[in-house]
Amino acid sequence: MALPPDQHLNFILIPLMAPGHTIPMIDMAKLLAKHGVSVTIIVTPANATRFSSVIDRAVRSGLSIRLLQIRFPSSEAGLPPGCESADSLPSYSLIQNFFVAINLLQKPLEEMLKELDPSPSCIICDKHLPWTADTCMKFQIPRIIFDGMSCFTQLVMHSLYTCKIHERVPPTEPFVVPGLPDRIEFTRLQLPGLFNPGPINFGDFREQVKKTESMAHGVVVNSFEELEKSYVNEFRKVKGGKVWSIGPLSLCSNHELDKAERGNQASIDIEQCLKWLDNRNPGSVVYACLGSLGRLSPGQFIELAEGLESSTHPFILVVKGGSRSEEIEKWIQDEGFEERTKERGLLIRGWAPQVLILSHPSVGGFLTHCGWNSTLEGISAALPMITWPIFAEQFLNEKLVVQILETGVGVGAQTVTHLGEYEKAENQVTRDGIKSAIERVMDKGKEGSERRKRAQELGVMAKRSVQVGGSSSLNVTLLIQEIAQLGKTKKGIA
Repeated sequence: MALPPDQHLNFILIPLMAPGHTIPMIDMAKLLAKHGVSVTIIVTPANATRFSSVIDRAVRSGLSIRLLQIRFPSSEAGLPPGCESADSLPSYSLIQNFFVAINLLQKPLEEMLKELDPSPSCIICDKHLPWTADTCMKFQIPRIIFDGMSCFTQLVMHSLYTCKIHERVPPTEPFVVPGLPDRIEFTRLQLPGLFNPGPINFGDFREQVKKTESMAHGVVVNSFEELEKSYVNEFRKVKGGKVWSIGPLSLCSNHELDKAERGNQASIDIEQCLKWLDNRNPGSVVYACLGSLGRLSPGQFIELAEGLESSTHPFILVVKGGSRSEEIEKWIQDEGFEERTKERGLLIRGWAPQVLILSHPSVGGFLTHCGWNSTLEGISAALPMITWPIFAEQFLNEKLVVQILETGVGVGAQTVTHLGEYEKAENQVTRDGIKSAIERVMDKGKEGSERRKRAQELGVMAKRSVQVGGSSSLNVTLLIQEIAQLGKTKKGIA
């Protein structure tokens, strides 16, 4: 959609410096630019380097996107030099220092906004940057928050925040979340930190986020109408109608290199990875990755590895770093795991080209931590899922996949592991639970076939939603029209 010259808009995007938050906003920048607006993304130097190749390709294709760098105050906040993203923290005990540094960005950002040309039409910012509410009020700029969760999850959290039923039951006792279109049960131990606090106290910060959410002009969601129609509608009622579902944002990455480099440079040779997949039967491979921040204890990693091996299916296993990565690597070598599974297993140490892998026809199942980006990437790839939620809102995402969409099978996780405690958590999930879930998802019988059929139908819906005339494409147009109208009103034009 090309805008008239007198209505040219400049959208400012401010992501939270964490892969699961920044990656979809980079996709969003490309999506908005394809609809005719100019986009400026505020990034720190290390993040600019991380995403520059993807943005450079977008610019060469004719899109109006620029990266504007702002210095990240690592040393002032007690962080090591160059530590500018949550996944680069040497220890999650520094997470509060990380947010101190993020808060220190407000003043330099405001200095930047004074000089910005063209002036901002709106700011779309991560909801975990609550200070942007003051900045937007000061500069009289419409503020749209990006919430990287599903409408289902946001509606569950709204209900819990309002009724506080979780406070009236024992931690392990299931309760029904009131006011939802479906009967949904959780225990308190499965809830995110707002309702189930961990050792690091984020209470004041979360209250600040909640308060400034209500000050936003609207919410942009990485989802699509057909996926969770009743929850999108109910969430719109909660937010007064200003909710735009514009996903799946990962489908903006059409270029093979964009898929390969989405989020970071892959730590495996792309051709080697694709060749390995090409040599497997269609729908036979299980891809196992527990997210950009997922750090398993050695015991839980062993259960995962042994579960994959005992399932007899070909697999790709992503091995993340962390404070106990040497112990994990020692087990891999001492036990000969990589050597004995080399005929049907591929280990990727570090960053994996996830979207590229998921879209390969040899992949038939996705073992995931149920982070929302990964969940939506699995849905977009038409894959059934083996679900292993670990922290944050991941148990809520699992409920959507397993109970409502009926495209997943859980491995048996029962309790949230809080940030900074992943590598301490001992065996909550067993190799038998993992093997059983894999076998059910990959099964060629009636249950497995019906699950795959549902996953394939959702994959088709996801792709249609972002095409011209699709629900998400129309919502992008409506969002742009909303901002254009606000600009006219500000200038006194009817």
